[in-house]
Amino acid sequence: MIGRLKGIIAATGEGQALIDVSGVGYLVNAGSRTLQKLTVGESAELFIETQMSESAIRLFAFVSGEERAWFARLQDAPGVGAKIALAILDTLTLPQLMDAIALADTTAISRANGVGKKLAELVIKQAQTRQRASQKVEKRKGSGVAVLPGKLTDCESRDLNLNEVF
Repeated sequence: MIGRLKGIIAATGEGQALIDVSGVGYLVNAGSRTLQKLTVGESAELFIETQMSESAIRLFAFVSGEERAWFARLQDAPGVGAKIALAILDTLTLPQLMDAIALADTTAISRANGVGKKLAELVIKQAQTRQRASQKVEKRKGSGVAVLPGKLTDCESRDLNLNEVF
């Protein structure tokens, strides 16, 4: 999987950019916020989300690892694919998106192209569920016992080197 590309921006277009990495051109899909930050002929470092299917390998580019992570996280919600996730990230900055999720603001999320109220509710519900699950793991990290919601529970050992924390 490709996780990061560093090279020269060779071209930009509608929803795509071509980045030259040591003579190899990678065509990446990107939202308008990312494309606005790219200048043809300039060096750039892009964080990549690679999606493979039977018919294609698609690369999605972001200017930060956090934005790339949110792109993947948004697609955990039923009915949200790459197109909708990019639309949400184009409409809301990461702080705005996190606020909308925390406040269950369906209106803010539904401003994204192709997102209605029901889909916005699903995005919020999925993100809040994931956040609560990660908090359960965080609370237990200091104890030396890893508890993964819905997964295996590890046993604590008196020898800290034998503990497995996930």
